[in-house]
Amino acid sequence: MSYKVNYSPLLCARTPPPQPCHKKCDVAHSSTMKGQTLHCKADSAVLCGSDPPDDSVPALNAHLWPDGAEETLGMERLLRKCRIRSQLVRECMAECLGVYVLILFGCGSVAQVTTTQDTKGQYLSINLGFALGVTFGVFVSRGVSGAHLNPAVSLSLCVLGRHPWVNLPFYVFFQVLGAFLAAATISLQYYDAIWAYSGDALTVTGPTATAGIFSTYPADYLSMWGGIMDQVIGTAALLLCVLALGDQRNSSLPDGLQPVLVGAAVLVIGISMGSNSGYAINPARDFGPRLFTYIAGWGVDVFKAGGGWWWVPIVAPCVGALLGTLIYEMMIEVHHPPSPSELQTSCQEATEGKTGLELDGMEPDCEKPT
Repeated sequence: MSYKVNYSPLLCARTPPPQPCHKKCDVAHSSTMKGQTLHCKADSAVLCGSDPPDDSVPALNAHLWPDGAEETLGMERLLRKCRIRSQLVRECMAECLGVYVLILFGCGSVAQVTTTQDTKGQYLSINLGFALGVTFGVFVSRGVSGAHLNPAVSLSLCVLGRHPWVNLPFYVFFQVLGAFLAAATISLQYYDAIWAYSGDALTVTGPTATAGIFSTYPADYLSMWGGIMDQVIGTAALLLCVLALGDQRNSSLPDGLQPVLVGAAVLVIGISMGSNSGYAINPARDFGPRLFTYIAGWGVDVFKAGGGWWWVPIVAPCVGALLGTLIYEMMIEVHHPPSPSELQTSCQEATEGKTGLELDGMEPDCEKPT
């Protein structure tokens, strides 16, 4: 799918109001016909956004292209060449950047609290970091991709028929990539703090473990079954809230308020369900940074810790997302009264069916609805 840009804010900001070319030529009398032609051609170039005239008339160039306008138009042309026409690629890039923002603020807050030993933040700081990270991640990407920011959300929307299945693997890959890049950024930003806190050893468990900055690990008391249930319930709660916020027939919300309330949903899940295993509720949020820590020096222990915990934040959130989606659909959305457009479609289908039966010489066998 491609699109054509008909409006450019950068160009319009620098372009004077359009005026007929012949008026310019009438005002600026020239001694020769050649001068008039050059003046009209240069002015038309300004109005149409084309290349400026050559340097054979420097005084005219200086008058028509003041204050670096020529350089601005050159930058505009360069940016036009960088535009991607593929709708899928644009959506995947938006998902990648949205998840990057989410993890940058979320894991950044964990890094600050951990490396300062709770002197510059507490557990609530981490919850706020992830909540606001989700909010701004949604603002970054929602106009392009719909701001899934979570493979479990993408999977649920595919099951509901609101997202094409063929796009699912691409979305998941770029969501994981965004989380991986954000973890690398946090590691670079807190490199000295991490090494000072851990005592020059990158460890996964123990009193100075730093792998938990990037990925989730279960509490010592938590069983594997308990961790699975924790992730299923947390992600189901997330999908209940997300679907309710997006259901215009349930409650119509201002467009700009929805990302804030999605962040609030993440905040309340962290406050109420975060102590068992860090409320990953997002396979990309956990696996992308975990893969980074494996490569960056924490080693294979990131996959062995917690009795092989690494697969739980991948599988359980997907199950929980489907469960939350099913609960909301069966208890709320499917019971909405039909909208006027749906009623019109039903009437058209009924009329077409009745016409077909009459053409076949059969009487429609139906009852009048009560």
